[in-house]
Amino acid sequence: MRSQLVRYQLLACVIATWLVGSPLPAKAAGRVEVTSPVDAAFEAIYTREWDWRMAQLGGEDDEDAHDQIRDHLSHVDPATQASYLSYWLDVKAQLDALDYRQLSSEGKINYDIYSAQIHTLIEHQRFKEYEQPLNADTTFWTNLAGTASQPFHTLEDYQHYLSQLRDFPRYFDEQIANMTAGLARGFTPPAVTLAHREGSLTAVTDAASVELNPYYQPFLQMPTRVSEADQRRLRGEASTVLANCVVPAYQRLLRFLTDRYIPKARKTLAATQLPNGRAYYESKVREYTTLDLSPDDIHAIGLVEVATIRAQMLSVMADSGFSGSFDEFLQFLRTDPQFYAKTPEELLLRAAGIAKEFDGKAADYFGYLPRARFAIKAVPAAIAPFYTAGRGGPGVYLVNTYDLPSRPLYALTALTLHESAPGHAFQMPIAQEHNGQPVFRQKGYLSGYGEGWALYCERLGLEMGMYKTPFEHFGMLTYQMWRAARLVVDTGVHVKGWTRAQAQQYLHDNTALSAHEIETEVDRYISWPGQALSYYLGAMTIWQARHQAEAALGSQFNIRAFHDAVLELGSVPLAMVQARINQLIAAGGVGPYPDME
Repeated sequence: MRSQLVRYQLLACVIATWLVGSPLPAKAAGRVEVTSPVDAAFEAIYTREWDWRMAQLGGEDDEDAHDQIRDHLSHVDPATQASYLSYWLDVKAQLDALDYRQLSSEGKINYDIYSAQIHTLIEHQRFKEYEQPLNADTTFWTNLAGTASQPFHTLEDYQHYLSQLRDFPRYFDEQIANMTAGLARGFTPPAVTLAHREGSLTAVTDAASVELNPYYQPFLQMPTRVSEADQRRLRGEASTVLANCVVPAYQRLLRFLTDRYIPKARKTLAATQLPNGRAYYESKVREYTTLDLSPDDIHAIGLVEVATIRAQMLSVMADSGFSGSFDEFLQFLRTDPQFYAKTPEELLLRAAGIAKEFDGKAADYFGYLPRARFAIKAVPAAIAPFYTAGRGGPGVYLVNTYDLPSRPLYALTALTLHESAPGHAFQMPIAQEHNGQPVFRQKGYLSGYGEGWALYCERLGLEMGMYKTPFEHFGMLTYQMWRAARLVVDTGVHVKGWTRAQAQQYLHDNTALSAHEIETEVDRYISWPGQALSYYLGAMTIWQARHQAEAALGSQFNIRAFHDAVLELGSVPLAMVQARINQLIAAGGVGPYPDME
């Protein structure tokens, strides 16, 4: 018990400092109540800004996705970026002018969430993050390619899509100009993390036929509501637009990356080596964790957690009957054929089976179940070699079927619980279905909350009976270890001078991740500073709140009420999760949907 208190002590103190102020309203979900002129003024500010933001940026950002297919791409040139900064600074001034004391209880909570979001947007512009529109995990062009996998329903959808494709030359040229400016001041991802990224471009530039071009995919099967004559016309237009606009834009970008950008990208690894790097890294830590923790604090928490999980892994290893050393056990897991799918279809089917098994248990752990469903698909081949093992969200759970010997089945249950249900493909739709909440809570995304919830779900699988063998239990623990080790690796690389090899070795020694996954993951942390910190700190916050509720409520603790209370919030800073559970405790364990308990 003492060790657990020590583990959470620092994090609990930090969260406590965020709880000063008004409590959460009696019910965070449901219709937004405007109870004063200040509430009305605040609602007008955020409604106007969100509509403007979607008009400017919607559809090009994974986390603020637009609901419809747009007929153009955003302008990203320096003048436009300066106008964004000016706009958000004006919004900040409007927020500062409000009398916070006159806001309703719910209004204060929404204000705190929204003002932090505006602060992050301003920081992005001040640090000129638009001059680095790529990292080892994500790029502006792979984000654009996601549009081709969206559902197309109407003739207008196709017309808008074609107009968007015609906009590629201008958009790509603006992005290249921004990257050139970033290159001139040393603001690039480390060169070592950009190796072999041309595959996501050559899938377009070298497609053997128009039908194999990823951007042509929406035209292969078209809805019957689009007439046959229109289908023929649209396919002809698509062939012309791809040949004259999309492929040439990709060719220019490919030449720029291979001839100029990657060869001259920075050779250092640490974000603190970037211009104004220390302030930049600390801003990313605050953005992704929503906590006021220093890199040294996070590094220390990570070391403690790694040691704790290591002991749990040794215990499960003993349960498996394996008689060798820990290192020998990891090698056994990495190499024994029993732990790996033989075909991509087998991996996808196993993932689907796990997701359906959860469906049968969902009502025992959650009162409110989302109406939305999700598909299970393979990660597109063009990005699979450097993509993570899986990724989920509203409507989809992507499973990486590239290099099957690096995709262990013993970790698939943990991955599925995280990326599909009850993780991202469950939590995000629930937020969007709370129509009474402000749109920035429905559709915005805070990594500490979202990734923390998804990681919480991995360990929740234990009590749900999702892990059938000691190997699957160990797979869950190796995923927990992976996220705890990130606290050490991310801060190690960006603050403490760790090398890429040192970071890779740390994951190799402490997790059962494959060599391929270790390489792609470390490159992700190096080129995407701070993001990896959100997972474990978020999960710790939720578990801490749950342990507190269980201790305080005893027999009145209701797991469904607890989960509903966390999920009804939408995407919020982590301190608000703890505040919401304090309220649940004060209410005697009665959750937001008593009729479902």
